[in-house]
Amino acid sequence: MAALPPNPVPVAYQGGTPAVPVWLNKGDNAWQMISATLVGLQSVPGLVILYGSIVKKKWAVNSAFMALYAFAAVVLCWVIWGYKMSFGHKLLPFWGKAGPALGQKYLVNQALLPATTQFYDDGRVETAMVTPFYPMASMVWFQCVFAGITLVILAGSVLGRMSFKAWMAFVPLWLTFCYTVGAFSLWGGGFLFHWGVMDYSGGYVIHLSSGIAGFTAAYWVGPRSKKDRERFPPNNVLLMLAGAGLLWMGWAGFNGGDPYSANVDSSMAVLNTNICAATSLLVWTWLDVIFFKKPSVIGAVQGMITGLVSITPGAGLVQGWAAIVFGILSGSVPWFTMMIVHKRWSLLQHIDDTLGVFHTHAIAGILGGVLTGLLAEPQLCAMFLPVVNSKGGVYGGSGGIQILKQLAGGGFIIGWNLVVTSIICVAINLIVPLRMTEEQLLIGDDAVHGEEAYALWGDGEKYDSTRHGQYSDDTSHNKASIGATQVV
Repeated sequence: MAALPPNPVPVAYQGGTPAVPVWLNKGDNAWQMISATLVGLQSVPGLVILYGSIVKKKWAVNSAFMALYAFAAVVLCWVIWGYKMSFGHKLLPFWGKAGPALGQKYLVNQALLPATTQFYDDGRVETAMVTPFYPMASMVWFQCVFAGITLVILAGSVLGRMSFKAWMAFVPLWLTFCYTVGAFSLWGGGFLFHWGVMDYSGGYVIHLSSGIAGFTAAYWVGPRSKKDRERFPPNNVLLMLAGAGLLWMGWAGFNGGDPYSANVDSSMAVLNTNICAATSLLVWTWLDVIFFKKPSVIGAVQGMITGLVSITPGAGLVQGWAAIVFGILSGSVPWFTMMIVHKRWSLLQHIDDTLGVFHTHAIAGILGGVLTGLLAEPQLCAMFLPVVNSKGGVYGGSGGIQILKQLAGGGFIIGWNLVVTSIICVAINLIVPLRMTEEQLLIGDDAVHGEEAYALWGDGEKYDSTRHGQYSDDTSHNKASIGATQVV
């Protein structure tokens, strides 16, 4: 993702500012707003539905609500201070100055600003500016939905036991002190951006950071109840697939919108995204069949997600054959870490990462970043990256150093999120407990929110057979009849 300029300057027009100024590219502006909407739909309702259905019945409301709350809270924090910290004037080499992104000045086109270019003795040319021909308001919203989905992904690690009040405090703090640092460093003109670390659409900024931070937060919050850890079936597999489908299709905006234009690079990014996701899903399913003798729907969804995540750092920077390579590795490496390494490594067993975000996002994200450093094609890089002569290691010359840059960039994101997420969790716990009470852990949604996802056969409720069919309200005598549909 290319960096953005810090602050547009309003431009006066004779007779007032026209609603459709001469510099506005309607096609690019429409695509950018559509892309932002697609990414927003990945969170609301995509991950809201997926989270609410993939967890145990008693946590359906809480899990969906954590995702919904995170998205809403990020929107407000983003326009008040988060956007400028990610894409504003430099405060530190890895952080921008806070400030609001509100007002009519964000209706101005940033291409009207003069470009600032840096030239180097070795022939490299770097610039922290891009010039899409549409209002910055479109860009503020596009970047906002990326920030939102990062917190929603992170929530997947702490479902089923984190106090909602603690989550309300965690969201703005993590956005401020973790997300904005990664975004500025890699996209907003920070030191990793100028060094030439490639992160086309958030493999590091979004997925690696959320995976590491979620894993870290899971450690501090502690594990789910013993009963939940032993048995945690999804309450609605078909609804889970609906949420997963929204996530997959929404990725067209996730990766296709990052050239900031409806251009050939965006088309390549969308195609590569789908190639990799499909390949990864198939590989994960094949491995399940080979080693466990049964194809798993949940496993297929995990393979789909790891494919989408791994291609994200290089979606518009690699060729179609490379997207297949990404998919083969993203369907197998995270599968191996989740199904084999996780079960044998005591540290991973000790930390209760509810939805395996560490494997599906952190492992897949760093894998995609390294593969981008290996397979990024020079001509595609030239279409997108501000650092000239950028290329992957397989293309020779200076390309070999790119892999080391990718590893170093990933190392910074990992280290920062481990430390700062820990500080945030410890600080919150001094004010409000990170963890739910034992009573809440036992009962679930009804104790936490006073609401249940499904009233049918709810705890303490009477089942009216005259209205709902042949079964009595004593479900214990009807297990043979309703066992196939009753998931708790």
